[in-house]
Amino acid sequence: MKLSELLKELDYQFIQGELDNEVTQIDYDSRCVKEGSLFVCIPGAKVDGHSFIKQVIQNGAKTIVVEHPVEYQQGITYIMVENARKALALLSCAFFHHPSREMTVIGLTGTKGKTTTSYMVASILEKAHQKVGIIGTIGSMINGELRKTKNTTPESFELQRLMREMVDAGCEYCVMEVSSQGLMLDRVTGIDFDIGVFTNLSPDHIGENEHHSFEHYMSCKKKLFQMCRIGLFNRDDDHYLDMIDQAKCQIKTYSIQQPSDLQASHIELYKEENILGVTFDTKGAIEASFQTNIPGKFSVYNSLVAIMICHLLHIDIPYIQAALKKVSVKGRVEIVPVPRPYTVLIDYAHNALSFDSILSTMSEYHPHRIYCVYGLGGHRDVHRRYDAGAIVAKYHAFSILTADNPRGESVHDICDNIIEGIQQEKGEYIVIEDRQEAIHYALSHAQEGDVILCLGKGHEDYQILNDEPLPFSERQIIEEYFQEKD
Repeated sequence: MKLSELLKELDYQFIQGELDNEVTQIDYDSRCVKEGSLFVCIPGAKVDGHSFIKQVIQNGAKTIVVEHPVEYQQGITYIMVENARKALALLSCAFFHHPSREMTVIGLTGTKGKTTTSYMVASILEKAHQKVGIIGTIGSMINGELRKTKNTTPESFELQRLMREMVDAGCEYCVMEVSSQGLMLDRVTGIDFDIGVFTNLSPDHIGENEHHSFEHYMSCKKKLFQMCRIGLFNRDDDHYLDMIDQAKCQIKTYSIQQPSDLQASHIELYKEENILGVTFDTKGAIEASFQTNIPGKFSVYNSLVAIMICHLLHIDIPYIQAALKKVSVKGRVEIVPVPRPYTVLIDYAHNALSFDSILSTMSEYHPHRIYCVYGLGGHRDVHRRYDAGAIVAKYHAFSILTADNPRGESVHDICDNIIEGIQQEKGEYIVIEDRQEAIHYALSHAQEGDVILCLGKGHEDYQILNDEPLPFSERQIIEEYFQEKD
């Protein structure tokens, strides 16, 4: 594509060179530069792209996008912008011919519920014979093909490439998780969002390498509602009024507790063999009854989002009802069927907040006992470990402490930190550092009416030991255990 075409929607200062250059690809990683590349100099926390200008020119870059004056080389085109990350996003949109303008794009932001809700929406649309692409924590899904992505919300160039592939594959809808990092780092700048969703908000991703405060975390989330046409908000969340503040979209609401555009009532939990689910009615935009085999009240909130979105997209109610009844999400309160009179679930919960959510949900089903198989990630905030252990003990669950992704840290040391929290609440525990052995222990000790929660890995099919990812599948371990026993 001609450089002049790429620059049409970008505010920039032309320094020198030729605007009719042919651009073969856009790069922000100097190692990927080839002949004819346009290189965007991204100032990072550890590495500044401006430091690699000479190298990328040697590798064939003909156009350089900078944020500040540099040493200019003859024969090279230089473009100066105020924000290189934003420029990368807008250039990427143009390079892939603005794929978001050719689909209905739904973006979900919030602390919890994004992954499950995005798969609920996609399942309904597919049930209604629509083609859907998904981008999120588990990866990207195009026509049933799952691909791993580095981030929940990929870097803008990769994001636009994925969306172009969706359009080319015939997708009419794109459902994507929009992380606070994705908003903060302008990864989604330039995307035409038709519907934006706010699920909930609680302190998370606060730290040196993420958000410096909860207020900053929230302000980044709010950006989505300055970019979408319709915003769908959880009216029951404590931060509802903060989130609608400064929103530039049409506002729609959903709720369990308060009058809203879509409200749930008559919520009832049910339990069958290898099934924990919930039924509820809705009033407002849709008056109907629904059932989902994903347990807990938070599943009602997620379902309300999916129902309201699909109502706005004019999907018939029977499609919504049928899809919600069957939907399951890998690693999100995922029940693994077992030939025993107890229940086994795999979930991605990996901090005290998410532990509290799933344990409170399981407690509502009145299990005989809860076994929690878990550890926590290495080289992460130690205080989170105390809190997680305390939460598990608070619900009188039995902790089976083991490895999660210890990276280069000692599993023994991580477990010792968790134990401090457990002991504060006078909880019970055992330490089995090998995660497969820990799962086997739970499976062999659980009795009728018990629940086993394998927490932390969720959809992951690997374990990071000494900074090396090694194959590890909890589903496979559980299935093979019973194949050997039976």
